[in-house]
Amino acid sequence: MRTTRVTVAALAVATALALTACGSETAQKTGSVTQISGQAKAGAATVLDRPFDKPDLVLTDTTGKPWNLREQTKGRPTLIYFGYTNCPDVCPLTMSNVAVAKKALPKADQDKLQVVFVTTDPERDTPDSLGAWLRAQDPSFTGLTGDFATIQAAARSLGIGIEAPKKEADGTVVSMHGAQVIAFSPKTDEGYVLYGEGTTVDDYTKDLPKIIKGENP
Repeated sequence: MRTTRVTVAALAVATALALTACGSETAQKTGSVTQISGQAKAGAATVLDRPFDKPDLVLTDTTGKPWNLREQTKGRPTLIYFGYTNCPDVCPLTMSNVAVAKKALPKADQDKLQVVFVTTDPERDTPDSLGAWLRAQDPSFTGLTGDFATIQAAARSLGIGIEAPKKEADGTVVSMHGAQVIAFSPKTDEGYVLYGEGTTVDDYTKDLPKIIKGENP
């Protein structure tokens, strides 16, 4: 295991410095970024020396009801990801990888794990459409949508850059977003482990038993 000193923006491929459009990357300007220490192991996880506080975020779930992130994930191992359902590659692959790894857990641990998908394209990702998309991945996953500015502020508080969806010349709509998955500990409710875009099913399968316990993977 090696110790690295990195910025929040450099912890993964898609960050405030390099956002992903679900398959393509673009450089973005950024201001000062907090310096943090992390333990980057040979696998996919980066264990943060300065964990993130869980965002004080209330959005709308796939049933159309308010959903308070802090209250409804308190004391539970939680994975949070920001993406959108029309993404052709990165978002569905990430959620699929997590879903497959989750199914490898004992049933009791599956019930403990909370997976939260926050849309970066709330205009198109309605509660109904978001719910249908997530049910195809794993019916237990929580989908959240709401005001874009609120979602963007929450993502930035976790070092994840996202931009408002834009229509391209060919009519397609692209949502630029960081591709990190952040794991929150059931012991502290802090985001202490970060996974990048290249994390595989095997990586999650190996690490989730420890995430469930709030241990370092």
